[in-house]
Amino acid sequence: MEIVSTKKAVTYTRVSSLVQEREGYSIPAQKKLLKEYALSNSIRIVKEFSEAETAKKAGRTEFKKMVEFLKSNPDIKIILVEKTDRLYRNLSDYSVLSVEDFNVEIHLVKENEILTNDSRSHQKFIHGIKVLMAKNYSDNLSEEVKKGHNEKLESGIWPSKAPLGYLNKLENHSIIVDSTISPLIKRTFEEAKSGSYSFAKLSQKMFDIGLVSARSKKKLSKSAISRLLSNSFYYGDFTWKGKTYRGTHEPLISKLLFSEVQLKMGLACKPRNNCMDFVFRGPLTCGHCESQITAETKKKTSGKKYTYYHCTNGKGICKNVTYLREEKIEEQYIEALRSIKLTDDILKFTKVALIESHHQEKEFRENQLKIHLARYKKLESYIDQAYTDKLEGILDTDTWKYRTSSWKVEQEGLNAKISVLREANTTYMLEGIKLIELANNAHLLFPLMNTDEKRELISLVLSNPRVEYGTIRYDYKKPFDMFVNVTQIESWRSIPLLIRKIVSSNISD
Repeated sequence: MEIVSTKKAVTYTRVSSLVQEREGYSIPAQKKLLKEYALSNSIRIVKEFSEAETAKKAGRTEFKKMVEFLKSNPDIKIILVEKTDRLYRNLSDYSVLSVEDFNVEIHLVKENEILTNDSRSHQKFIHGIKVLMAKNYSDNLSEEVKKGHNEKLESGIWPSKAPLGYLNKLENHSIIVDSTISPLIKRTFEEAKSGSYSFAKLSQKMFDIGLVSARSKKKLSKSAISRLLSNSFYYGDFTWKGKTYRGTHEPLISKLLFSEVQLKMGLACKPRNNCMDFVFRGPLTCGHCESQITAETKKKTSGKKYTYYHCTNGKGICKNVTYLREEKIEEQYIEALRSIKLTDDILKFTKVALIESHHQEKEFRENQLKIHLARYKKLESYIDQAYTDKLEGILDTDTWKYRTSSWKVEQEGLNAKISVLREANTTYMLEGIKLIELANNAHLLFPLMNTDEKRELISLVLSNPRVEYGTIRYDYKKPFDMFVNVTQIESWRSIPLLIRKIVSSNISD
């Protein structure tokens, strides 16, 4: 008679790209590993969650479903996952799903680790470092993607979905004219030039002759018509993140027509003056009424200027207890960062553990390099054979160009991945150590940072910053809450095995 286990679990498996899922080697391998583990530990798997998509953004579809499922089924107390970076890829995920909040066991099978609400502080600390490392690597990959993105922009290639009237050509990532819609776009500008229409009337007129939204296939709204008429893309330029580029796509209208339409439709407004860029505005709120904190500069009789922060409500208790000088706010933020300073012994311990964990990560990267290099070599053979076929008359010129172009585009993508892996292979552990040192020296670096850097650091370390009775209150984000006032190293050394397993954040991009 088969004994049914009372220990119930869910499994979570993930690959970081749809390409890997199609290649079919990662998800099945993870599932097999977790099923074998469950069987050997008398655990019954009640539901599986799998996804193959980028995890740079928190809120992944299956991850979110798993969180909701656990909330709805409090009797399920176990999550089985291959390793840390399969479950978490950023600090937001870590905050959403924690052993403390859900009172669950997270079994990191490959790392031979079980995290529970009763785990020792050093285990949670090390786990937090792994999540930080995963986020750091994800950010580094994002930077590499942005480099390629910027190269396209500088070449005049629009990097996103083509505007109405154009189509994306996937083979060479170019933008081509939509022969069906483009005449209607031209007509829209010509009608707008007459000055005889409001946005609503122009939208209706163009709808009557066939211009509809690309997605809903309904009449364009007034705001959509306004955005269309304000889009410089139609005369050849485009703006991306505040910078204007000359596009390589074919213009639909002249710049003169565009300028005339701006005047006729009242779109050529003077730019608004930007408000002063106060350092601590934004996330800071009033702890008494939850209104936003604003800032203003005041000039004293001595001629010296001071920046004051206060509640936008400005009534009742808030009127008297929320005024703070910018210097006082900075001092309190520095004190908050000073609390996450580690002792020299713990810092040294962490560095050694990071370095000793390098072997598994290095093996994974070498395997990824082999896969990408083999594919690159195969594409090279395809290109050579296609050229031979063209010379022998087996392929016509257009087919040869199309196939060769597609293969070369894929090779470019592989080259980028190979470069990232090779660079990361030499810098991964150094970046990890730098990350820990950043946390350790944040209070010293903060006064030297510019406005954007200060905001980014505060956002990374603290949550819910607020003003209460003239004092800045805040909560520490995970895993920095475990960094606060850490002074005793004895507990960290109690399980020597953990020293050898710290941060095996295997990356599969």
